Amino acid sequence: MTFQVIFLEALKLTFCQHEDVGAFCGFCKRLRSFKPEKSQYTLNLDTVIVHGNVLSAEVTTVDTTEEKRTTLWHYALKLSALKDATFRIELDEADPLYPRYRSQLALNGEPKPDGLKLISNENGKLTLSNIQGHKVIITAEPLKFEFVNLAGDTVVVINDNHQLLIEPLREEEGTWGENFKSHHDSKKRGNEAVSMDFSFPEADQVYGIPEHTDKLALRTTTSGDPYRLYNLDVFEYELDSRMALYGAVPVMYAHGAKHSAGIFWHNSAETWVDVINYADSTVVSSLVNLVTGGQKKRVDARFMSEANVIDVFVFLGDKPNDVLRQYTAITGTAPLPPKFSLAYHQCRWNYVDEADVRSVNEGFDTHDLPADVLWLDIEYTNGKKYFTWDPVKFPTPHDMVANLTAKGRKMVIIIDPHIKREAGYFVHEDCTDKGYYVKDKDGKDYEGWCWPGSSSYIDFLDPVSSQYYSDRYLYENFPGTSKDVHFWNDMNEPSVFNGPEITMPKDCQHYKPPQDGHEGVSSYWEHRHIHNEYGLFVIRASHSGILKRDEGKYRPFILTRAVFAGTQRYAAVWTGDNVAEWGFLAVSVPMCLSLAAAGVSFCGSDVGGFFKYPEAELMTRWYQAAAYQAFMRAHSHIETKRREPWLYDASTLALLRDALRKRYALLDFWYTLFYEHTLDGLPVTRALYQEYPNEEETFTIDDQYLIGDKLLVRPVVEPGVTSVKVYLPGAANNVLWYDVDSYVALPARGYFTQDVTIAKIPVYQRGGSIVPRKERVRRSSALMADDPYTLVVALDTDNKAHGTLYIDDGETYEYLNNKHIYARIDYEPSGITYSFIDDKAHYPTRSWVERIVIAGIKTPPKTAKLIQGDKQTALQMTLHKGNDVLVVRKPGAKMAQEWRITFSY
Repeated sequence: MTFQVIFLEALKLTFCQHEDVGAFCGFCKRLRSFKPEKSQYTLNLDTVIVHGNVLSAEVTTVDTTEEKRTTLWHYALKLSALKDATFRIELDEADPLYPRYRSQLALNGEPKPDGLKLISNENGKLTLSNIQGHKVIITAEPLKFEFVNLAGDTVVVINDNHQLLIEPLREEEGTWGENFKSHHDSKKRGNEAVSMDFSFPEADQVYGIPEHTDKLALRTTTSGDPYRLYNLDVFEYELDSRMALYGAVPVMYAHGAKHSAGIFWHNSAETWVDVINYADSTVVSSLVNLVTGGQKKRVDARFMSEANVIDVFVFLGDKPNDVLRQYTAITGTAPLPPKFSLAYHQCRWNYVDEADVRSVNEGFDTHDLPADVLWLDIEYTNGKKYFTWDPVKFPTPHDMVANLTAKGRKMVIIIDPHIKREAGYFVHEDCTDKGYYVKDKDGKDYEGWCWPGSSSYIDFLDPVSSQYYSDRYLYENFPGTSKDVHFWNDMNEPSVFNGPEITMPKDCQHYKPPQDGHEGVSSYWEHRHIHNEYGLFVIRASHSGILKRDEGKYRPFILTRAVFAGTQRYAAVWTGDNVAEWGFLAVSVPMCLSLAAAGVSFCGSDVGGFFKYPEAELMTRWYQAAAYQAFMRAHSHIETKRREPWLYDASTLALLRDALRKRYALLDFWYTLFYEHTLDGLPVTRALYQEYPNEEETFTIDDQYLIGDKLLVRPVVEPGVTSVKVYLPGAANNVLWYDVDSYVALPARGYFTQDVTIAKIPVYQRGGSIVPRKERVRRSSALMADDPYTLVVALDTDNKAHGTLYIDDGETYEYLNNKHIYARIDYEPSGITYSFIDDKAHYPTRSWVERIVIAGIKTPPKTAKLIQGDKQTALQMTLHKGNDVLVVRKPGAKMAQEWRITFSY
């Protein structure tokens, strides 16, 4: 029995169990019934041309049901070799009846080409190689692609299970439409779905395709629904589910102890993904053992999209971090965010008026709590008309914002893409008069229902419409805003309360550039083609407008709910409308880890839960966990009980204050990691397997994670516990992990039980690392800019440690003009060196080093001396013998200059 048969038989076991998903009964069910014993797709070897980094050729489908083989359809194949061990396959109809949509915004520019060489053309197989020596073997009949890494291992196989399918566009009489409850989808273009299967030999697990509330390691789908990628506004979403949420990033990574690989399915239409892990207990083990001999490992996946072309990138790794970097090289890294955005955000739907905002602002100072941002939800507007202020509740927005900025704080306000259909509202009048709205299936302005009531939606695919929207952010068009007012794009899936599945009908019409001879359905794109990309169009337009208002001087901050590939280039993301329950706290970890692996490191969840009310223990644990997540914002529903930290009892308030202080102490560490992300593309928060790819125990761990490669965090996400299981990786390399509170060193030993109290969650610093901290926590991060650093040095078994530090002004783009500091800090027994990695860059910071904590020191030095410029200073040291900690007190080293400390013994 072959793998193909197991794959197909397993799929027969799967059927959609979600009664509300009418779309499944269309293209997904149709594609699943496509189960040929042999692929109908054949490469015409006589048409192969290799030029530069591209192979082009003709692919045909053949009808083998007749005695005489008949060619049915012709397709154009393009295989490209790209830099950094990446390949791209594009497959489209050679002469389609209508053009097919190609996603526009996911890629960060044109991918960089590599060389491609044809090595052999023998026995119906082509063997090609890129410059580095990665190979692609293409079997002509039936068509199959095998990708081979430098070690000679086949890491990705395409169409091994014969699930390649491109439904050709046809001109036929008949009704293509489909019904979903009371909604009718006209489907004027007919069926145009695509499908492709991918096999990952030697893989233990696959990851990615966020956003779901499932485990980090994707599970076999034969016993339930496939994973669905379709951006939706999901009210009180379910846990442990593969169903669609607000985000849809079609990237998948495969990993085993031998190698890693990945694929990016570049498609913005609704997509379903099946997974079969042959090591899973849900797959019939006897069949697997029959095929594999009980030894080989493999994971299969199948991507099915409702429309568009086949366009897939293949990443050949070799390690997890290689694959993650290869993906961000294609879709882009997150830009360096303004520093305040990494601090604490306080939000609610809604702070009711300016007096309420002033009271909350003062409350943080009264109770000695740091905060950087206060947020306003939809009620600040004049009747839910965006780019306006309620004249009664928010009559003086400039003064309100000035009260915040006086304390170093900012404001974020919400702007959603639905526009209220009200006569006299300038945005609606302009969009109506100038034709800027998305059209319905009959070509009229589409009307849906959202927060304002009757609403229409700007067609961001039209460059003119998009520019109009961007210009609404200009100061002259939005009085009351300033450089300290930033934005939140919510409801941008788009959310339509009376639409199918609370979103826009698929047969709505979007702008398409005019082309000669294209009429009717060929003259516009349908919403089905661009749906998962719509939110990306929204935040791109917002980003452009916010940049323009200050002539590109200041870095924007935007929060988005809808997510697609490339979102990270414009916005941070949160996990949507969660609930004040323990399960939602727990799932925030794998959800953000999955998004980070898909390029979106700037992720968090609503602290405390959006719906319901968190009791003291849950609220405490949520603050403690969120203090170690990239985006930290408390937010709650308008009908929930108020929950600012000081509204809890005194002991809980003290615990929340401690969590916030821990967050602020590490802001420069977070900031450095985000800067390094712009350089290397690696996630800021990482699953353990990414840094310890040979430890099989880490492959499915998703209740703890790493911040960079230096801190390990295990949030407490269960009620009433006095201990938790923690896994400390790195035993094979004798890695040490130091408790960040006690500096007690623990050797890597796999799982162990860690005692916890309500005041503590397990956090460890890796031996061999240096983490910069600022212990003088003030009311906002802006007021800490010139405060001194504490450097925490955690020694490895060789008595060495290394770290980095990034410093700039925190808000402008001047860092791109070499106005920053990017420094390396090295510890050896002979001393500590602070040196600039980028010696052409400088920044006049007034910060300095007030303390150096060296943990794990066995033989302390007798004397220490600071050398900076031509000045030498003797330093004082204190040894804490109980935990082998040496403290160098007030060295006074200035961070604007290189320095070194020498030890003598």
